[in-house]
Amino acid sequence: MSVIKKEDANEKNKLGVLMRVYPDGNVGVVYQETEKGHNEEFYHTKSTFTYYIIEGEGTYIIDEKEHPVVGGLIDENTTVLINATGKFVVGGPNGDAGLTGRKIIVDTYGGMGRHGGGAFSGKDPSKVDRSAAYATRYIAKNIVAAGLADLCEIQLAYCIGYAEPLSIHINCGGTEKISLELMEELIRKNFPLKPANIIEELKLKQPIYHKTSSYGHFGKKDLPWEQLDKVEILKKEASEIKTN
Repeated sequence: MSVIKKEDANEKNKLGVLMRVYPDGNVGVVYQETEKGHNEEFYHTKSTFTYYIIEGEGTYIIDEKEHPVVGGLIDENTTVLINATGKFVVGGPNGDAGLTGRKIIVDTYGGMGRHGGGAFSGKDPSKVDRSAAYATRYIAKNIVAAGLADLCEIQLAYCIGYAEPLSIHINCGGTEKISLELMEELIRKNFPLKPANIIEELKLKQPIYHKTSSYGHFGKKDLPWEQLDKVEILKKEASEIKTN
């Protein structure tokens, strides 16, 4: 969610909706969840650190930046923090330089889902840190879109020198519509799991990674691992399993 709002704010900045604000900063969001636990309702706390041109611009940022971007997600109970540590008038490389690898949680699911621990950026797709993470995203999206579960988390475990995953762990939070054993069977039958097959099917040797250099690796509909091209076959085979 913070990634979406940061991207929206940057676009408004480019269009001139947000003036006097430089493109350096970050966004943090704490939001209240529904009973199902995976859909937002409204912000509990919204914090923004923004590099601005003139000291004392906090009110301007609240009026011109926060409200156009977050819209109806703020209510009277929301705490909005702007540059909570004080002024932010020295930004960019002059203020803070250096990067210790990509922020892997920001690049993926925030605190919602588990992460294998390896960064994506800087690795070619032969490394399962990257390719298998894309594959699990691809699998989980298609499982949910096919109506086999309301939510789905897939974990794959690999060993160097062994192509097949050592294990597949599926967690649907109790929302699965078929047994997890049958779901694993469908996954093994219909999805690439060996690194070479993942690379081939998801076309991971294309020059597509520039799109992942900002705003995360997931949720961009034109990327291969976001496609829902397995939905119909999953529906068909799941229906046949139920019939039998």
